[in-house]
Amino acid sequence: MIVARPNQSATWRGNLLLLLALAVPTLGVAVAFALAGAWPILPLAGLELAALGCALYCSVRKQQYRQVITLSEDTVAIDKGFYAPAQSWRLRRDAAGITVLGQADDWRGPELALHDRNCSVTLGEFLGRDEQLALIELLRGELRCAASAPRMRVGF
Repeated sequence: MIVARPNQSATWRGNLLLLLALAVPTLGVAVAFALAGAWPILPLAGLELAALGCALYCSVRKQQYRQVITLSEDTVAIDKGFYAPAQSWRLRRDAAGITVLGQADDWRGPELALHDRNCSVTLGEFLGRDEQLALIELLRGELRCAASAPRMRVGF
């Protein structure tokens, strides 16, 4: 079983602590301005903190995405989703292969797809270059590489 997931820079608890560390001085300054007569700053400070909290939540949620590749003797199962599989594919192992398209530049890794005669599933699009190369090597050890091609660089 191979589990591919995005890098996680901070946990939800760490993000809540960051939000709290920013909320205390922001609301302190907003209350001071409100007491001085500039009361409209309070709702704006609240909106600012709500927007930051929403952005942090969306970031942590996006980091919960998983791609699970299960290799058995007869099948290759691919499940994609956040907390539970939202999409699933089952490929016959003897018909399954990988396709690797060369990297477009030095920052991004090659594109990888797992396929059989009926469908093709892109894998690891959220991984960094080194992680994509490691995933490709893992899969090459288990499945045949049906196609591998360099990507052409387009320059002006």
